[in-house]
Amino acid sequence: MAHATNHRNLSLKFLIWGYIIWSLVPVLIAVIYSFNDGRSRTVWQGFSLRWWITDPYASIFRNDETRNAISNSLVLAFATILVVTPLGIALAIGSQRIRGRSANFVQGLTSTPLITPEIVVGAALLLTFTRLFTAVPLGFVAQLLGNVTFSLASVVVIVRARLVSIGASFEEAARDLGATRWQALRFVLLPMLWPSVMASLVVVFATVIDDFVITSFLSAGVSSETVPLRIYSSVRGGATPALNALATLLVLTSFAVLIIGLFGLSTWRKRHGERGGLRAALADVTQINS
Repeated sequence: MAHATNHRNLSLKFLIWGYIIWSLVPVLIAVIYSFNDGRSRTVWQGFSLRWWITDPYASIFRNDETRNAISNSLVLAFATILVVTPLGIALAIGSQRIRGRSANFVQGLTSTPLITPEIVVGAALLLTFTRLFTAVPLGFVAQLLGNVTFSLASVVVIVRARLVSIGASFEEAARDLGATRWQALRFVLLPMLWPSVMASLVVVFATVIDDFVITSFLSAGVSSETVPLRIYSSVRGGATPALNALATLLVLTSFAVLIIGLFGLSTWRKRHGERGGLRAALADVTQINS
């Protein structure tokens, strides 16, 4: 029995490490060849920062179109986060508090974008902005609204899962201490939702920063070109290691946001514990109403 268990664990470890290596090898190859001195993306010709900064025309930080794409991607990602976070939290709380027969329908409706093919969402949004809401021009505003529409469901699902694990007892305890609905929400529920909010921020950023389908459908040309669109156009026009450098920058940005999110979550847990500083929150409620 023990031998069979050890063999099963060994097989599982082999499978996990095999998957990790298989997933990372293409990324590592792209990163390595972003420092290639020559134009080849398959033949190593020496180490160089040519495609990052030294080439006055082709390097990603000195080419105007590439810098514009990087800027557009970052602005679009952070703008989407600013819009989608409060909307997602509000929708999650509202849908979770609905009771009766309509509860499952509403919760399923808010999760629809997660199961809808992205190309369908992009095509539908294009028709919406070009035929129905023509006051919204294609470009940044349309891309922002499109990414908010698509990524909102992720925030709702993540925050709602946290709401289910929290339950209603903590808010009821705050109400018993004299807190209003707003005070119970502000001082008790929202602080306890912080881990799910941090997780949803990372997910939304990673989704938007490398989104291609919706962003391309709603693009208005070079002025609204993002990094994924720039990579695609570079492939069609004859790829150089600058493409690898741009892809590497995209990966590093996503990893940086993930690390920041994990650090913020770890710091929050050290300060407040798993229940989000419930004792301090209830003390604040008691003090406010005393």
